[in-house]
Amino acid sequence: MASPFDPDAFVIAADVHILDIEPKISRSLELPVELNFAQLHEVLQAAFGWTDSHLHQFNIGGLIVGAPEFDEDGLSDHRTFEATEIRLQDLVFPYDEDDRLRILYEYDFGDSWRHRIVMRRIPAQAGITYPKCVAGSRSRPPEDVGGPSGYFGFLEAWHDAAHEEHKAMRRWAGRKFDPEHVDIEAANNAIVKALRLARGGYRFRRQRR
Repeated sequence: MASPFDPDAFVIAADVHILDIEPKISRSLELPVELNFAQLHEVLQAAFGWTDSHLHQFNIGGLIVGAPEFDEDGLSDHRTFEATEIRLQDLVFPYDEDDRLRILYEYDFGDSWRHRIVMRRIPAQAGITYPKCVAGSRSRPPEDVGGPSGYFGFLEAWHDAAHEEHKAMRRWAGRKFDPEHVDIEAANNAIVKALRLARGGYRFRRQRR
């Protein structure tokens, strides 16, 4: 049995879903403990298929973690801690296997896609490369659709051929969009690519160079 005090013996199982949407849009991830929060952001973007076109932040028990440069004017009422400096192994995980650690990840402060992340420690498996997406349900909403309420209205038009905006919504979302579809293999390929491009941090910082 793996020792609960040996960080190399464990990975983090993270069950993630977007709040205020039913049926749930979710992804189940397995993450290495050395992953920092900039890398976790990249994993979440890739697993859900978001385009990283908007701001984001993590709320860890009231501690805000993300990219501090997005608040260079100091207009926010809180300090944003640098995401590359905080790793999953820095968090205190309960040793009781029935306990969970909960984190809130928000993407796009306009649409406010709030993701609840419920984490627990599980034994690492030999020969497995982490991080990886192991399960999921439904496609993420189109970018800029207007948050959960806007997505509800979008789906009404998308599903109803008699709706006056049906054709417009179908064109806008694209032929490949299917709200019930999730491709786990594509998600894992996207995760590998995103982390390779990010090189331990944020992709957007490297793209600025």
